[in-house]
Amino acid sequence: MSVNIDTSGDGEPVPIRPAATVMLVRDGEQGLEVCMLRRNLNSDFVGGAYVFPGGGVDPADCEPEVEPLCDGLTDAGASARLNLPGNGLAFWIAAIRETFEEAGLLPARWADGSPLRFDDPVVAERFVGHRRGVDQRERRLVDVFVEEGLRFELGDMHYVSHWVTPAGAPRRYDTRFFLAAAPGGQKPVHDDREVIAAQWIRPVDALEAHAAGTYSMLPPTVANVRSLSRSATVVEALAAAEALPEVPPMVPRVLNDEAGVRIVMPGDPDYDRAYAGDESLGSWPGVGDRGGPAWNAGSAGAPRATGEHPVGMPDVDAVGGSHLSGATSDAEPT
Repeated sequence: MSVNIDTSGDGEPVPIRPAATVMLVRDGEQGLEVCMLRRNLNSDFVGGAYVFPGGGVDPADCEPEVEPLCDGLTDAGASARLNLPGNGLAFWIAAIRETFEEAGLLPARWADGSPLRFDDPVVAERFVGHRRGVDQRERRLVDVFVEEGLRFELGDMHYVSHWVTPAGAPRRYDTRFFLAAAPGGQKPVHDDREVIAAQWIRPVDALEAHAAGTYSMLPPTVANVRSLSRSATVVEALAAAEALPEVPPMVPRVLNDEAGVRIVMPGDPDYDRAYAGDESLGSWPGVGDRGGPAWNAGSAGAPRATGEHPVGMPDVDAVGGSHLSGATSDAEPT
C-alpha cells in the first residue's frame, strides 16, 4: 500500500505531549516475560499495535498530594534523573496510573510495606471500582491511595529509555520508558476500550512473531523488547536497568523518498535531509503500512545503522533504544 505524505508543512504546529510507559516483567516457566497490550483496531493512532501500558501525563499526576505518598524517590530526584527542572515524579505516577487504567495492574504497597494483591475477592472487587473511577476521571489515583492507605513504591521502577515522536506525525509524544517487576497476586485485564487484549509474552517470541508479520510493534517497542530479550530473569533485567548511565533522548525523523517512508536516527546518513518541521505532514503510515528497514528493525536480519550515534548512548541499533546488556523501553512515540 502506498502512503501519500504531504511535506508542504503548511499546517498548524503539533504540540508535543509528555507521556510515560512501563515494561512490567515477570519470571515465567520458560523465562522472562513482559506484559503487552494490543491497541484497539479502530484506534486512529497505532491501531492494532502491541504496546506497553502507558499514556499521557495528566495534571493530577503532579499535584502536591502525590509526593508525600511516594517511597524510594522524590520529585527532586526524579526531575534530576529525567533532566527536568521539576515535576519529574509525574512521569512515574503517570506510568502507574495508565497501567491501572489500561491493564488493571497497580504496583503499590500498603502502609505496612506489604504489596497490594488482589487474591482476596473483596479487595479485588473494590479495586475494580477504583479503576473505573480513575479511568473515567471521576476521581484521582492519589485519592484512591489516600482512601486505601497505599504507598507508591518507586525505588525499583527504573527509567530506561526516552523517545520523541518524529516531526510530521499527527500526534507527538515525549515519552519516558520505565522498567519494573510486575506486582504479584494481580492479573492483567484489558479495558476493552483503548486496548483489546493483554498478554504475557517472552521477548524473543514477540520479536519472532514481529519478524513473521503477525505481531505489530512500532520501532521504540521493538528496540526495547530486543534489549529486554538479553535478560534471563527479572533480577537480571532490573540490575541492568539500575546500572544504566544517563538516558539520552532518541529523536527519530521521518523520510519519504524512493526507498519509501522510513525512520532515520541521529547519526544516520539521511538524518539531516529528513523532515524536521513542527507541523503535521497530513496522512501518517499505519502500523501495517510502513516500509523500509527502520520500520521493521528488530526482525530477523534487519539492517543496522552505520552512522555514529550520540556520545554516551549505550549500543544503539537501527531504531535506537538503549541496550541494557540485559534489559530496557506508550503513548507510542512513532
